[in-house]
Amino acid sequence: MQDELRELYQEVILDHGRHPRNFRHPEAASHSAEGYNPLCGDQLRVYLVLDHDGHIDDAAFEGRGCAISIASASMMTELLKGRSCGEATALFDKFHAMCTKEDFDPADSQTRDDDALERLQALSGVRQFPVRVKCATLAWHAMTAALSGDTQATTE
Repeated sequence: MQDELRELYQEVILDHGRHPRNFRHPEAASHSAEGYNPLCGDQLRVYLVLDHDGHIDDAAFEGRGCAISIASASMMTELLKGRSCGEATALFDKFHAMCTKEDFDPADSQTRDDDALERLQALSGVRQFPVRVKCATLAWHAMTAALSGDTQATTE
């Protein structure tokens, strides 16, 4: 069963890596930040459109990188839409823990949408390869930088 699950996760990553969702620059972007991973050269810019209540109306990205960083950015932009800034930041915290902590238990999470962590589970395999954690979290670091008004983020 583990091999089947691992294969499914690889397919999800490859699909998002080859056919990224929300790969564009929205004209109405109110927040953006560039993320850079100096270890491998991945470089992404995340764009966010916030409504008057501080919810993310649209999320998109552009850039270049490995399949993991592109897939993660693609999945992130799908999951951010409709969330408040606080919910987006909380989701990043849970995702980062999922990618870095062996004892992470998704059942302990307090996100608005349990389905989000389940969908992101495909990227949790990077935990076994610490250098790849930076690939998986690059877009997320850029998103949190954009929300806090910074224009750049790094995985260092």
